[in-house]
Amino acid sequence: MPTVAIRPPWNQTFSSLKVRNYRIFASANLLAVIAVWMQRVAQDWMVLELSGSVTAVGITVFMQFIPSLVLMPLGGILADRYSKRLILMISQSAAGILAALMAVLALTGHLEVWHIYVIAFVLGLVVVADQPARQVFVNELVGPRQLRNAISLNSSIFQMGGMVGPAVSGILITAVGGGWAFAVNALACAVTVSSLALIRPNELNKMAPAKRSKGQLMEGVRYVLKKPTIFWPTVMAAFFAVFGLSLAVLMAAYANNVFDAGAQGYGLLNTLVALGALCGALASTRVAVLRLRTVMVAAGAYGVVLMIASMAPSMASFGAVMVVAGFASLLFLTSANQLVQMSTNVLIRGRVMSLYIMVLIGGQALGGPLMGWLAEHWGVQWAMLVAGGMPALAAVVIGLILAKRGQLTLKVNLRSARRPVFIVPKGAGQQPA
Repeated sequence: MPTVAIRPPWNQTFSSLKVRNYRIFASANLLAVIAVWMQRVAQDWMVLELSGSVTAVGITVFMQFIPSLVLMPLGGILADRYSKRLILMISQSAAGILAALMAVLALTGHLEVWHIYVIAFVLGLVVVADQPARQVFVNELVGPRQLRNAISLNSSIFQMGGMVGPAVSGILITAVGGGWAFAVNALACAVTVSSLALIRPNELNKMAPAKRSKGQLMEGVRYVLKKPTIFWPTVMAAFFAVFGLSLAVLMAAYANNVFDAGAQGYGLLNTLVALGALCGALASTRVAVLRLRTVMVAAGAYGVVLMIASMAPSMASFGAVMVVAGFASLLFLTSANQLVQMSTNVLIRGRVMSLYIMVLIGGQALGGPLMGWLAEHWGVQWAMLVAGGMPALAAVVIGLILAKRGQLTLKVNLRSARRPVFIVPKGAGQQPA
C-alpha cells in the first residue's frame, strides 16, 4: 500500500506534533504510559512475591485481558456511535480510581493476590471501552494525512514510557514498596482526563457517528474477512499475542529464577525491551510503503530472536537479545496497526479496530497462563523457545500462503550487498519488482 511518493525525510519524523490537539494528547499520554508501565511491573512483581508462583502472574494477565477477548467488539460499536473524547475521559477516570484503590491496599499492607485478580479484571473491562476509542481518536486528532505518523509516534511514546516506567518501578519496589507505583498511575490518569478537557473540539476531524442498527458487529467481521490487508495481520497478531506477548511473564521468571536479579533486574529487562521497541517504532516512520511482507517478516524475526534468547547464558547476553526483540516486536505491531487502520473505511474503523485489538489483547489472556504454566513445568528456557517458535512458524506458513496466492518467488543476487535476497513475481528476472 503506497502511502507517500518518497521516503519521509528525517525532519518529518515528528510532523504530527505540529497539530495542537495531538501535541496535548501526546504529552499527557507520555506521562500516562510511564505510570502504566510502573503499575504493570509492580503488579506482576507483587503477585510473584505474594504467591511465589509464575503461574499466578499468568493468571493476573488472564484476568486483565479476558474481558477484551470476550467484549472488545462492544467497545468498537461504542467508538463508532459516541464521542471518542468522552469515552476516554470516562475510562481514564475509572482507571484512576482502580489504581488509587490498589495503592491504598498495598500501602496499608492489606493487599492480597485475590485483590489484584479482581482489580485487574475490572481494569480489563475499562480497557474494552478505552482501546477502540483511543485508536480511532488519533484520526480525529490529526486527520488522515498524518495518521501513519501519529500511529508511529504513539508507539514511540509507549516505548519511551516502557524505558522509564519499569526502571523507576524496580527502584520504587526495592526502596519503598510497589504501592507507590499505583499511586503515581492514579495521578497520571487525572492528568490525562485534564488534558482531554483542554482539547479543542472544533479542531477535531470528527467522523459521523454510526447509526444504531442490527448486525453492526457482523458487518465488521465480514469487512475483516474480505480484506487481506486486514485479515492476515489479524491472524498473525493472534499467534504473536498468545505466545510472543507473554514475554513479560517469562522475563519475570528469568529475573527471579534464572539470573536471581530481583525486581530491579526485572525492571531493567523491561527497559531494554522498550529501548529496542522505541527504535522499531521510530524506524516505522521512515517506511514509505506498507506491505504484508513487512508485517510477516517482522513477526518472524521476533520469533527467531526469542528462540535465540532461550539459549542466552547470562543476564548481559539475555538483555542484549531483549533489545533486538523489542525492535522486531514494535516493527510488527506498528506496521500491522498502520496497515489495518489505513485499509479500513472510517465509518467502520471502530468495529474493525476492536476486532483487531480483541485478538491482540485477548490473545494475551490465553497466553499469560499458558506460558506461565510452561515455565513452571517445562522450564523457562523451553517456554521461551515455544514463545518464539510459534510466531516464527506462523509467519513462515502465512508467508507461503501469500506467496502462492500472489505468484511470488524469492530471487538471490549475491553480487548485491544491499539486497542479496528479494521477492519477485514468478517468471520475472533478477530485478526486484
